[in-house]
Amino acid sequence: MDTDKMRELAVVVPHKHWGRRVAACLLILSVAFVGYSVATNPRFEWSVVGEYLFHPDILSGMVVTVELTVLAMIIGTVGAVMLALMRLSGNPVLVIASSAYTWFFRGTPQLVQIIFWGFLGALYPRIFLAIPGTDIVFFDAPTNAVIGAYVAALLGLGLNEAAYASEIVRAGIQSVNPGQVEAAQSLGLTPSRAMVKIVLPQAMRVVVPPLGNEVIGMLKTTSLVSVIAGRDLLTNAQAIYNNTYQIIPLLIVASIWYLVMTSVLSVLQSRLERRFAKGTRRPENPFISLFKANALRRLQHRAILNDRLANPSSYRIGAEQ
Repeated sequence: MDTDKMRELAVVVPHKHWGRRVAACLLILSVAFVGYSVATNPRFEWSVVGEYLFHPDILSGMVVTVELTVLAMIIGTVGAVMLALMRLSGNPVLVIASSAYTWFFRGTPQLVQIIFWGFLGALYPRIFLAIPGTDIVFFDAPTNAVIGAYVAALLGLGLNEAAYASEIVRAGIQSVNPGQVEAAQSLGLTPSRAMVKIVLPQAMRVVVPPLGNEVIGMLKTTSLVSVIAGRDLLTNAQAIYNNTYQIIPLLIVASIWYLVMTSVLSVLQSRLERRFAKGTRRPENPFISLFKANALRRLQHRAILNDRLANPSSYRIGAEQ
């Protein structure tokens, strides 16, 4: 029998991965057991969770959390672009200043930074702007009146984020081929215009995915402002359970809303990534590829079996040959 006929008669049988099936069954059983335990444990007090899930203080705290996230990321992103451009400028003073800023804010705990901003009035009771050696004062006010808990939270979150995001922006800018800048300058574009029109739009493909993760991380990091009574979601949850002593249910309420908000941000991040990835070839998800391959093998197997049932004589003749 020739090779082509043998290929037609070949039956492709999908390989059965028993290890995967056993692992999947064990995982499903474990998740079901944990879910049942959590759902039936009376100590979680799910009735209290439902009671406070839409409490006005919880919802107002959630609004403050979203505001802090958005404003802190704006401060951090603008600062990150400035720091990245300073780092790549070639000016020794700007390079040292940018490196020192990044070194300081990445090297100290963010919680400590927030506490320092919250208690800045203990170090500098008043903030004023004046001309030294004269009586001319343009601005003078108590520090606590200018930098309250909300402003302190913004400064602590935004300035720290600028240090981390600057490395992301710098990596994105460096990922763009230098020939792009040279070509833009040869067409008469100034370096700053080439950066805005040519480099930064291409760098966004590299910057957006990690920066999206930074946004999600920032949303959860806003919980640190509870140490200075920032009136965020966790602060309001703590204020409630300090009066009711129902600590676990209120923490579950806060966790549920954090999960909801991070899930929404994850969807938005995915859509934004697809938008900036237009025109580039993205690798297919390996799980989808595996599913398609298994489905194709099953279809081939079924087609060969159906052909055997429809034309049994041709297969018998081929086998006798």
